[in-house]
Amino acid sequence: MTGQLAGHLQPAEETLEAEKASFLKQPKAVWATAIAAVFAFMGIGLVDPILPAIAKNLDATPSQVSLLFTSYFLVTAVAMLVTGFVSSRIGGKKTLMIGLALIVVFASLSGLSGSVGELVGFRAGWGLGNALFVATALAVIVGVASGGAGTAIILYEAALGLGISLGPLLGALLGGWQWRAPFFGTAVLMAVAFIALMVLLPKTPAPAKKARLRDPLLALGHKGLRTTAASALFYNYGFFTILAFTPFILGMDAYGIGAVFFGWGVAVAVFSVFVAPMLQRRFGTSNVLAGTLAALMLDLIGLGLAAGHSVPAVVVLVIVAGALLGINNTLYTELAMEVSDSPRPVASAGYNFVRWMGGALAPFAAAQLGEHFGPQLPFFAGAVALLVAIAVALGGRKFLAAHEPRLV
Repeated sequence: MTGQLAGHLQPAEETLEAEKASFLKQPKAVWATAIAAVFAFMGIGLVDPILPAIAKNLDATPSQVSLLFTSYFLVTAVAMLVTGFVSSRIGGKKTLMIGLALIVVFASLSGLSGSVGELVGFRAGWGLGNALFVATALAVIVGVASGGAGTAIILYEAALGLGISLGPLLGALLGGWQWRAPFFGTAVLMAVAFIALMVLLPKTPAPAKKARLRDPLLALGHKGLRTTAASALFYNYGFFTILAFTPFILGMDAYGIGAVFFGWGVAVAVFSVFVAPMLQRRFGTSNVLAGTLAALMLDLIGLGLAAGHSVPAVVVLVIVAGALLGINNTLYTELAMEVSDSPRPVASAGYNFVRWMGGALAPFAAAQLGEHFGPQLPFFAGAVALLVAIAVALGGRKFLAAHEPRLV
């Protein structure tokens, strides 16, 4: 995403090089926001290593435990429709602070849960805080970073990748001791981030034009954004099938699952920040998107064939999937930010509303399929979803063509 977006914003090679050179020369407020974003994104994979332990300690089935993801992402998706409405009225800093405060409260309550129902409900509240923070963080970083928006989005992508990779590691390190500990650990980290932003982030005034609640939905009327969001919905179904269901078939403790998904997260981070822009410049966004979606579909088929038969093969395929997911995350995010004529926060809200629905549906659906039909079928269903994602992307390719990077 970042390489192409920088190219759109500053086509001159000299300017692009200047942006890259300024990557590390950022105000303290940028680093504080980026570090807080790392902590926020850690919440996505935090529960992965402890899913089996939660199921055991709370006497729950895999599909019941999978609702930890479903409630989180469903509330995140719906809340995306109101984040712009809120931030345009109270300003970015206040919106970030409210989001962080909600995460601290609901992460702490998650650690105190006495039943899986309580935990699912508290994760929903966590999702609301996450939506307010994540939807606003990029706009804030762009507003205060030096070196242009391209550099700011590189920082945001780096924070995303680092958070996704560190989440399972933190979940494993703390969860191997006590399954409640990762929730309290996250609450502490987010409290630190809250204090850092309070001190380091300058006041961000509300924009002159206030966003309306319907603006994100109206933005989806743009065929390019609608194509991107619809394809991303099915892509995210495959993404979260891997993330939410695989821990139940690995047969490992929290440390083992954490190690596997730490490797997965590192692959996501490296390929999203460094590999995706190179592939875009060489082959074009639509070509790379279709190719990596097809490769991910084959990876899901491989996971289905290996499930229940070969744990080493599953581990390898999960880490390979991380690389493919990293590339696709960058491609989809850039298209969402650039493909329509709507303001970026509005386009991002509409896109995220649609795509997170895939993240909400996949964990529960995969667990249900696994419980009733065996561990292979969830991955095959994910592969079918990827096939639909490819068809949608290629069917709307003409709406994305204007945003292809210059091939080199």
